[in-house]
Amino acid sequence: MKQPSGVFNTDYGQDMAILRTKFQWVMSIIGLTLLMVVIPFTLGDDWLSKMNIIGIIIIATLGINILTGYCGQINFGHAVFVASGAYISAILIHHTGMSWWLTVPISIVGTALIGLIFGLPALRIKGFYIAVTTLAAFVIVMYAILHGGDITGGPSGLDIAQVKMGNLAIESERDYYYLIMAFLIVCTFFAKNIVRGRIGRALIAIRDNDLAAELMGINIFKYKLIAFILCASFGAVSGTLYAAYYGHLYPDLFSFNECVMYIGYIIVGGLGSITGTFFGVIFLKMLQFFVSSFGSMLSSLFPIISTNIVSNSMSVFAGLVIIVFILFEPRGLYHRWELIKTWIRMWPLSK
Repeated sequence: MKQPSGVFNTDYGQDMAILRTKFQWVMSIIGLTLLMVVIPFTLGDDWLSKMNIIGIIIIATLGINILTGYCGQINFGHAVFVASGAYISAILIHHTGMSWWLTVPISIVGTALIGLIFGLPALRIKGFYIAVTTLAAFVIVMYAILHGGDITGGPSGLDIAQVKMGNLAIESERDYYYLIMAFLIVCTFFAKNIVRGRIGRALIAIRDNDLAAELMGINIFKYKLIAFILCASFGAVSGTLYAAYYGHLYPDLFSFNECVMYIGYIIVGGLGSITGTFFGVIFLKMLQFFVSSFGSMLSSLFPIISTNIVSNSMSVFAGLVIIVFILFEPRGLYHRWELIKTWIRMWPLSK
């Protein structure tokens, strides 16, 4: 990786460090200060709500980027892991009165087991067939949720008690913002350390050429299974936050459209990039919010245009954006960001 003038890496630890220069440390501290101190007290509830939704989705997308972006295993049913984590948490809270905080680790373990169950047969196949297997997992689990009777609440769903921290109830958008951002920071740090370590290097080797990776001594079965479990675990954390934030779960929250969008996030942001995960989710969700606001305004001005047409057009518009990126920017926004940084670093010699 290119470094600023006068900055050199003298050992492997420095080369793999997340923050390499003083400038990066300063910018990270400023960024965290803005994220945790300035933004919550300057933005209104509407924007905080949007940031909360984006934060939850980023956590789930980190998981699918590890599985698909780093390991090369196509997952068309990622929403099933998010739904599993959410419903395990909701069922425990609704039927046993368990604290939400206790349901988080249980949801992670339970969803990881689901990922293990559906990951085992997927390890024997490649490419298109893995996509079909993960899609089948989505259909099976969502059918169980939809027909789970009183346990899952069926089509009407389940109510979730308010999350509390001691005697303090988490109820406002600002409260949830701190909760979600704290989980997001921890999950991002965890994901970044995974992909820059031994596991990450093994996953990249499998993605690039699994036969060559096996000849190098990498246990393909083991690392693919780890990738599925990690993907499910990140989805579970996102799902428990969904349950806490929405306060009521129903199956339509986890539609097949969401599965496609998770793939879209990592395509737009950049496959095999933790930073690209942020770019992809923020770009597509902000685009969706803008189109939704514009569509609502259009519906109010022209009553002949129904809200159903607007909502369907948002899905079509998002699909077109994903196609455009596949055709013209297949390496995603993160690659473009790296090119811009290189141009700035080399200016005026870049011409």
